[in-house]
Amino acid sequence: MVAWLAFAQDDIPGKKIPSVTMSAPEIVSITRGKPGTVSLHFRVERGFHVNSNKPKSEFLIPTALKVNPPTDIIIGKVSYPAGEDKSFPFSPDEKLNVYTGDFSVDVVVRPLASVIAGKYAVHGELKYQACDNAACYPPKKIPVDFQVKVVKGAAPVRRNPRQSPHIHSYIKALVAKPGDHARDPLGLSSRSLPRYLSARLCG
Repeated sequence: MVAWLAFAQDDIPGKKIPSVTMSAPEIVSITRGKPGTVSLHFRVERGFHVNSNKPKSEFLIPTALKVNPPTDIIIGKVSYPAGEDKSFPFSPDEKLNVYTGDFSVDVVVRPLASVIAGKYAVHGELKYQACDNAACYPPKKIPVDFQVKVVKGAAPVRRNPRQSPHIHSYIKALVAKPGDHARDPLGLSSRSLPRYLSARLCG
């Protein structure tokens, strides 16, 4: 085990150095007071792999995202993809859980309900340890930056006060023949109707 844990030198002239890059993320709109998910996409350089977030050996450094949000922005669950079990020449009898090629990390972001609507920059870093088929390299960190657009929620629906189902028929009758008490079940005149409606609607 000691052999495959040995760090490869990354300062040899002409030697290819492993790297992990991050794609430019899209700006995600999130309603304040509610959670939203931001997907961050990374790529491991061809010919290398990085340990997954849950490597099978305690001696390996997991890939981990650390996020430092601005005030009033809460970071929730960070979800990592499942790694791929592979064996390598430096450890042929043991399968390691790794990421190769492209992989994504999902971050739940929740702005507080009191936050001002607008764009907010979120900063962090991704820590990883890369290896090739011969050995592993010293752990590295790359900056992680993305933006979220906090938007206001939909205005609450205002309901009218509870009304008597007969009010509309009263109004219709009086409008048709104002003052015709015979057509008005309550015997209301055009003068007394406003007071009646006010009592029914506000009382």
